[in-house]
Amino acid sequence: MCLAVCGRIKSVDNPFAFVDIKGIETCINVELVDDPKKGDYVLIHAGFAIEKVNREYFQYLDDTLEEMLKEDNDYDG
Repeated sequence: MCLAVCGRIKSVDNPFAFVDIKGIETCINVELVDDPKKGDYVLIHAGFAIEKVNREYFQYLDDTLEEMLKEDNDYDG
C-alpha cells in the first residue's frame, strides 16, 4: 500500500521546493505539478509533489493522518 502525505510549500526553487509537513521542513521535487507556488498545498509521495489540493482537502487529510497516528499509538497489541 502506498501513502501520500500533505505539505504546504514554503519556497520554490524549481525543480525543488521546501515544504512543511506537520512542522518538519523538507525538500521535495515539484516537477510533476503545474506552477507550484509558495502557500500551495500538495500531496507528497516518495519525495515528489504529485498533486495540488485545496485547503479544505488538506485539512481533512491532515486530520485523518492524526487520527491514524493516534489509533496506532493507542494500540497495545
